[in-house]
Amino acid sequence: MAGGGDNGMLLGMMAANRAQKGGRPKGDGSMFNVFPLMIVPVIIYSVVVMFMGGDLTSPIFAVPMSSGQLDLSQGDILVILGMFFLFIELVKAAGSGTATIINHAASMLVFVIAFGLFLLSEGFGTATFFLIALMTLMDTVAGFIITIVAARRDLAVGGEA
Repeated sequence: MAGGGDNGMLLGMMAANRAQKGGRPKGDGSMFNVFPLMIVPVIIYSVVVMFMGGDLTSPIFAVPMSSGQLDLSQGDILVILGMFFLFIELVKAAGSGTATIINHAASMLVFVIAFGLFLLSEGFGTATFFLIALMTLMDTVAGFIITIVAARRDLAVGGEA
């Protein structure tokens, strides 16, 4: 099969072999797979706003560049951390086990809490927290979509065996 379909076929065959053997992928039910990592930036932002005054706009350090100087604030660092966790969440979403489904439900709860804080709480209506809340939405939606596509591929190839 030339043209890029080989990877999907290989993944489907691996899933079908796992299903026939009655095994599951290693680490499928671990706490790491269930815990939604996007809650970490939400908690850090909440702690800073509620207990430390909430100033995330002051620059921490500057990166000298040929085009000028890049000032990075605490909020910028928190958004970068959130992007890193979002990447890990998207990689974890490729599974279709019980732990992945529980993770998606927990991610949905994190999204609801984050947008509730953004809309209703003082100190959370900032661009930084809006970006973090938007990342929780992307985690939730992309996680469901990736899991559905991966499960559909597993079923299509597993049904041919």
